[in-house]
Amino acid sequence: MAQAADRALERYAWLSVAAALATIALKTAAWQLTGSVGLLSDALESLINLAAALLALAMLRLAAAPPDEAHPYGRDKAQYFSSGIEGALIVFAAAAIVYAAVPRLLAPQPLSTPLLGIAISAAASAINLGAGLALIAAGRRAHSIALEADGHHLMTDVWTSVGVIAGVALVAATGWLILDPLVALAVAANIVWTGVKLMRRSFTGLLDAAIPEAERAKIERIFAEYRPRYGVEFHALLTRQSGARRFVSFHLLVPDAWPVAEAHRLSEEIEERIRSLVPNAILLTHIEPISHPSSYDDIRLDRP
Repeated sequence: MAQAADRALERYAWLSVAAALATIALKTAAWQLTGSVGLLSDALESLINLAAALLALAMLRLAAAPPDEAHPYGRDKAQYFSSGIEGALIVFAAAAIVYAAVPRLLAPQPLSTPLLGIAISAAASAINLGAGLALIAAGRRAHSIALEADGHHLMTDVWTSVGVIAGVALVAATGWLILDPLVALAVAANIVWTGVKLMRRSFTGLLDAAIPEAERAKIERIFAEYRPRYGVEFHALLTRQSGARRFVSFHLLVPDAWPVAEAHRLSEEIEERIRSLVPNAILLTHIEPISHPSSYDDIRLDRP
């Protein structure tokens, strides 16, 4: 089952590669036809899309590798490297756009065949729109930050293209040549913001961030349900996420007279409830006697 899911994710990554190749060809043709620096900026971003798609494919394959002696928890965090590097590549693309746009800002130049360039760029945007929506949906279903980041990147490209097309259209309609480099600079500012957000999200994941608050709240509701029913207590709830996986550990304090088998049965039941509500959760439960003083000495990660 896991291997089938991994192959499905790889197919979506190949979809991103195919979309990037198609849009590079179309947007480069649009730039050569028009000479628009705005369309050039759009084509440059598509080159970044291709690099990001290939990186996402490589990281998905690495993350899908089974755990081994050297990596007993797997390699799911490889996906954070993918989205983080993708964010950095987006910022690099913005710098290239600024480099190309500033000379045109100082010395605007007329555009050739703008309508044909607009039509070709619009076709490329339609490809990115379909691929981006598919990647975001697949990434959310599979909790794959690499696919979701790649999808958001493609959607940023779509909005970038909309802005560029609008700029070229305005130049064609008004004759104001300076609008072309101005739109290119606005595109650069927009994609820098996207790149920074992707890098920040990736760094947060690499720092062992807790699972989302909504999922922690579901766990706490389960604890609240079992406390009065069995006279048990819970503490030391620790969570972290690594790619699609969620790691959850907690201490279950049971009545002193309970046999080990009874405590184990209850812990298994609680873990199963949590797994049903928190996707891809890996549980670790520590059972302690509820009235023993030492049971309360290790509530925190670092024992006092």
